[in-house]
Amino acid sequence: MITRLFRTAPLTCAFLIVFWTVGALTGAIGKTNDELLARVGFGTESPLWTVFTSALWSMDLLGYVATTVVLLVFGVLAERSFGALRTAAIFLSSHVIGSFLGLGVVLIGRDVHWSWLESLVGEVAAGPSIGGVGLALALTFRMPSPWRRRVRLMMILSVLVLTLYSGWLEDLLRLSGGVAGLVIGALFLRSGAAHKARSFQETRVLVALLLAASALGPVVAMMSPSPNGPLWWFADVVAVAQPVQDDVDAVCGSDAVELCRTMMIQLSYGRFPALVMSLLPALLLLVLAEGLRRGRRFAWWSALVCNVAYGSFIGWYVVDAAQIPDIGALEVVFSFSIPMLVPLAITIVLLLTRDHFAVRLPRHAVRKFWRFTVGSVALLSALYVFGGYLVRDQFTPEPGFAALLADLPTRFLPPGYLLGLVPLQFSAEGFLGALLFEYTGVVFWLIVLAGLLMASWRAWPSSCEKEAEHARELMQRYGGSSLSYMTTWRGNQYWFTPDGETAIAYRVVATIALTVGDPIGPARVEAVRGFAEFCARNGWTPCLYSVGAETREAVEGLGWSAVQVAEDTVIELDTLSFTGKKWQDVRTALNKAAKAGITAEWCTYADAPFAITDQIRSISAEWVADKGLPEMGFTLGGLEELTGDGVRCLIAVDGDRTVHGITSWLPVYADGEVIGWTLDFMRRRTHGFRGSMEFLIASAAQQLQAEGARFLSLSGAPLARLDRGERPRALQRVLDLTGQVLEPVYGFRSLFAFKAKFQPKYRPMFMAYPDSAALPRIANAVSRAYLPHLNARQGLRLATKMIIRTRGRVATAGRTH
Repeated sequence: MITRLFRTAPLTCAFLIVFWTVGALTGAIGKTNDELLARVGFGTESPLWTVFTSALWSMDLLGYVATTVVLLVFGVLAERSFGALRTAAIFLSSHVIGSFLGLGVVLIGRDVHWSWLESLVGEVAAGPSIGGVGLALALTFRMPSPWRRRVRLMMILSVLVLTLYSGWLEDLLRLSGGVAGLVIGALFLRSGAAHKARSFQETRVLVALLLAASALGPVVAMMSPSPNGPLWWFADVVAVAQPVQDDVDAVCGSDAVELCRTMMIQLSYGRFPALVMSLLPALLLLVLAEGLRRGRRFAWWSALVCNVAYGSFIGWYVVDAAQIPDIGALEVVFSFSIPMLVPLAITIVLLLTRDHFAVRLPRHAVRKFWRFTVGSVALLSALYVFGGYLVRDQFTPEPGFAALLADLPTRFLPPGYLLGLVPLQFSAEGFLGALLFEYTGVVFWLIVLAGLLMASWRAWPSSCEKEAEHARELMQRYGGSSLSYMTTWRGNQYWFTPDGETAIAYRVVATIALTVGDPIGPARVEAVRGFAEFCARNGWTPCLYSVGAETREAVEGLGWSAVQVAEDTVIELDTLSFTGKKWQDVRTALNKAAKAGITAEWCTYADAPFAITDQIRSISAEWVADKGLPEMGFTLGGLEELTGDGVRCLIAVDGDRTVHGITSWLPVYADGEVIGWTLDFMRRRTHGFRGSMEFLIASAAQQLQAEGARFLSLSGAPLARLDRGERPRALQRVLDLTGQVLEPVYGFRSLFAFKAKFQPKYRPMFMAYPDSAALPRIANAVSRAYLPHLNARQGLRLATKMIIRTRGRVATAGRTH
């Protein structure tokens, strides 16, 4: 991997090596070297040549790490798109132009006596992140439309937040470097591609990012050891830290008795509860931003109310602060007007995009959330008031029942918000008193935030029995692939085209809408397009799983990507005959079964005698216990699926009515008739007839051939495929490796090799998806769909087996090479 990185991005790799080497040799990595930065950094009083030397050092270790991450991402992409020389030119131009542009802003601010910019005169800055930000924003002109908007918004908001809240010279130069990169990209890199309108989902993402940025800005100022930006004071409004001891001493030395008491109580808070409660507004906005990304209507209303409330609160704060006589007119206009404009701008954006957030929670979910929230408030309130009264001697001064009840609302507010609004009357000193005093609000808000996150993430798709029946009728009328019957399994939801003639069966797992097989009906492409729009409105990502080559070709025309996930194996019954050497194993199984007195009998699981079904359950339980892991689902049926309408079971029994093996067969329809059968459930007794599976499949083929069936599908073997001589892509190689690693556990490759005994025709099955960025979430959703009952202990066991298997493969590969 490192070799490939050097080959594809030699300039970026070489620069990073020089960057870290120079920093290590000069001692700039471990700690800030003020003397060195004064010589090589760029500033208002530095020689002009330092604009170049400043690109070889960074201000601190965090700067080295952050710059490395930026360049490894965007530098590598730029070299692949532009080549090394053009990448170097864009990076250097952005760094030089951005540095002088930022310097000009500082000099103008000095001349107009803006205190923030005056404080930057004489400061120096260093770091290639100035050119790195410019390179990233210039690169966006060659990115696909969705990524162009996302990268621009995230990068611009990040450097803007750092400038406004942290506010040191390097922050300002990064912002001006980004402006330089945008200008360079607009002048020289604009691709002339047609402008594409934002999609439904893209608008949600952008609005969510905007809300998240408004929450993170004050947190940056609060976490910064010495914030200097024009909006640093805004941290005291949205994310309030505890007062410092010097400020408390100054206030307590004056006549402000109530304010002194409040600040003393704030200072007595423990570090963790004070941090959580101080970050509460930012955490709430981040949670609501996730809800907006999912298109939730409750998140839209909550974000709207929060921004109106913040705007009102900030207005009160600004009016009070603007009366300070030492504040200049420019600070009042800029530093105090922008915080007012931020919630106002977000409110306007929310109102303009209201139609994009229409996903409502079901009534039962809303009632459950409010019952849970109100119940938590009631329980915690009672615990604080009654519990506090029992340990009232641990409070100073000792409160009565009424005083505790009056103090109750303040337990649910951040401690800094109480400053100047609600005077605090007492503090807690003992363990139980401090626990009730400090953690009542923490527990409540963590519960609320977790509930809001669950409401954002959870999907509530609903399909009634009438829709399921209609889907079954379409499946029988139009048929489909060999997996079409699986669309009728329990747990699937259904989406239909407007005319009701094409259906897609799906299930939502972790916001991924996984389909089961191909669309059923005549309008497959239109169905996929409509289903994708339906998913976008609900905040889901569509993924067509186990679809055939025809559907894959159709969706690739829509810009989707596809990767093979299984191999379907089909036996054509028209010309089937077990003659020739290649059928030797099958004939042997048939002959041995006849000698052992074992016969194949058809039955339906629901109507079979108890003596038979009890043995089938026992065989299945034995098989699952032997695996040590739960039975897989999704496209692999279990005992529950044996009871489906039309499902036939073929069992191998001997003269004593002992069941040696069982297979289940799912019907495949066309024009209302059964034309084929798909193998699903396969189990054999551990100490039973060894060739029972070969015997049952061969017997099924012979008997169904006599009934007039056209084909048998032995179903798809997950994570196994036929080598067709094509060079696999990176994702395909990952899936191949996963199949090899899981082989000792579930035996997908062994199953694929077993099915080859029946000389089938191979048909690849694909997974199609519209957005490559969602692949990690899709992989998680697919694994959870296949293993919905995997517990922590079993998951650890599976992970251990995979690690051992992977190490074994690596060791073998090392010995081979």
